[in-house]
Amino acid sequence: MIQRIQTFYLLVVALLAGVIPFFVNLWVEGEDVAILAKSELLVSIIFYVIAGLAILAIFLFKKRQNQFVINRLNMILNLFLLGFFVYRSLNLSGETAVSEKGIGMLIPVFSIVFLVLANRAIKKDEDLVKSVDRLR
Repeated sequence: MIQRIQTFYLLVVALLAGVIPFFVNLWVEGEDVAILAKSELLVSIIFYVIAGLAILAIFLFKKRQNQFVINRLNMILNLFLLGFFVYRSLNLSGETAVSEKGIGMLIPVFSIVFLVLANRAIKKDEDLVKSVDRLR
């Protein structure tokens, strides 16, 4: 069942976390020094883990409960990354004059939204299978 809508949502999460942060700046420090995900080792590892979990969840389509749990774990990891970005943005040096937040800081928010949509679709599939099993 790779053609399901949750596969599309999980693929979007994998692309958001695996490709976009390495081309879009997360924040700008000092004299127009753009910080990308590849500049920060911990951030890049977390983005790769998020993308890997999304791809793993795509291939767990036969085990919907495991897919659901992997997506929840992925949401927690995205919340951790979002918290790190909020902490980092509040503690940037020279906050009043020179620093600016990049669009890349919103990637975990979009990932969480798509993971919630994927979990809704997985739940809907699970309910459909249970209702068909009741009729037998």
